[in-house]
Amino acid sequence: MQGKDWFIPGNGQYQECQTVREWDLLRENYRLYRFLTEVEDTINQVENETDFLPKLRMLVRRLITNSYWIKNQKLAPDPKTGTSVLLLYDELGFPLTVQTVMFEPGTKSNIHNHGTWGIVAILKGQEKNTFWRPDPNLEFPDKIEKVGELNLNPGDIISFTEETIHQIEATGDQPTVTFNIYGETDSQKRYEFDIINNIAKKF
Repeated sequence: MQGKDWFIPGNGQYQECQTVREWDLLRENYRLYRFLTEVEDTINQVENETDFLPKLRMLVRRLITNSYWIKNQKLAPDPKTGTSVLLLYDELGFPLTVQTVMFEPGTKSNIHNHGTWGIVAILKGQEKNTFWRPDPNLEFPDKIEKVGELNLNPGDIISFTEETIHQIEATGDQPTVTFNIYGETDSQKRYEFDIINNIAKKF
């Protein structure tokens, strides 16, 4: 069954998006290098990320539909952290991060944003995303408020902006494997959030 496409803006209110039919995505010899070229061309043609994210979601779906290699690129999780990250492409000056991530069941991230746009496709397992939005006041200018949750399954694709605040948790009884692509991170805008003390610090 084909997964769904989702977009989460900075306010954390997730939106279901139109999904391209898989049979319209089938290509012969569609490889990572072609995907990266098309992603870079798309970004260079459109300045506003909310305008290019739908096209990038389609390209990610095309890649995972056609590339058996992508679906099998993963590292065993670190026994201490329960996670692993495998960088798929690294070139000096290339502004994108392309990687697969594995989470052991029950592993949970901190609450964070990315300081850039991102797209994540679920390849295996299940993942719960919890979303927050800024809720500042005079006493706690970094306070955030929980908005909602979204459970993702294999084939689902989620996209977000640099302001989106979320936390992910691997649910189910098998490791969760995702394909992730991010824009160029602005380190001055990337934070992790402490909801107990209502503070944010640089990631």
